[in-house]
Amino acid sequence: QVQLVESGGGLVQPGGSLRLSCAASGIIFKLYHMAWYRQAPGKQRELVAGITSGQNTNYADSVKGRFTISRDNAKSTVYLEMNSLKPEDTAVYYCNANNSYLLRAYWGKGTLVTVSS
Repeated sequence: QVQLVESGGGLVQPGGSLRLSCAASGIIFKLYHMAWYRQAPGKQRELVAGITSGQNTNYADSVKGRFTISRDNAKSTVYLEMNSLKPEDTAVYYCNANNSYLLRAYWGKGTLVTVSS
């Protein structure tokens, strides 16, 4: 059974930092492109950052320079380091694992990040 379990969300003040983690099980982690998405209230889910098995990364323009995605294949875990957080970063953050060759995609249940004073 595939599981993606996010952790690290919470309440933080504007300008603060959080580190999200997503631990994967039931997949050969190194074969999967990993990504973080977010969904704010009343908005569509959007891509925040992605990282390939070869460690290539991409970011949404709104988070470039503030967020960093990384992965540890030995621990089957992907991270999202979030700095200089803004109220507009408030959302539920979801972990995604995708392998387009195998036509497999999996989602975690999400972790809530609230940026507020």
